[in-house]
Amino acid sequence: MQHLKSLALLSLLCASQVSAHGLWTEERRGNIEVIYGHGAEDNAFKAQKISGAWAYDVGGKMIPVNVQRLADHARLQPLKPPAVMAVALNNGMWSQTADKKWINEGRSKVPGAIESTQTFKYSLAIYQPGAKLPKLDQMKLLILPEVDPLTVGPGKSLPIRVLLDGKPAAGVKLMGDYRSAPNTLSTETDAEGRAQVLVRNEGLNVIAAQMEIPLKDNPDVATRGLFTSLTFLGEPHHE
Repeated sequence: MQHLKSLALLSLLCASQVSAHGLWTEERRGNIEVIYGHGAEDNAFKAQKISGAWAYDVGGKMIPVNVQRLADHARLQPLKPPAVMAVALNNGMWSQTADKKWINEGRSKVPGAIESTQTFKYSLAIYQPGAKLPKLDQMKLLILPEVDPLTVGPGKSLPIRVLLDGKPAAGVKLMGDYRSAPNTLSTETDAEGRAQVLVRNEGLNVIAAQMEIPLKDNPDVATRGLFTSLTFLGEPHHE
């Protein structure tokens, strides 16, 4: 019975990792840590799945950044304190079997697969007021603030625009407080990809969105799954 429970738990874990888990960064003990989880969950993940990290100064100039790949997560180490940080994770191809198990392979290697997807997760963090945002073409799904989010303040609305492959994306549902209420939808984008999202926290705000994009004529996956987050502090930190 315990063995069956373990198998069921593993299957559930795989499914949730495919569809529900998000990506963001947090500063912990002086380090910028990559968080992979759902809401308050902070799960272990394969650091090799981090496909890129980019840091910028306040003027939008790139800062070299090293990805420290630890046993159960990744840590980002920019050469100097960044104003802006972006990170991407490629979670690979996943296929679901008829008995609802998820396997980390394309459907061409999973006979009888009933679902298949390749998931990519992105996060944009803004640390310093007045930061100039560079082009972020490497982020295929992007929540772009239209004003400096560090100047808005808790209880007020932040205007944002969601871009999919560099173009405005309509009808994208946004979670305004992914870290505390990951299943609560705040609003969705209009025809121009714009929305107003309430800044909820004095501390870390994690605004998130996710999409499933159908693919044609792909032998391995039926959809491209995308998750993205925008993080910033609601108020300046005071000692």
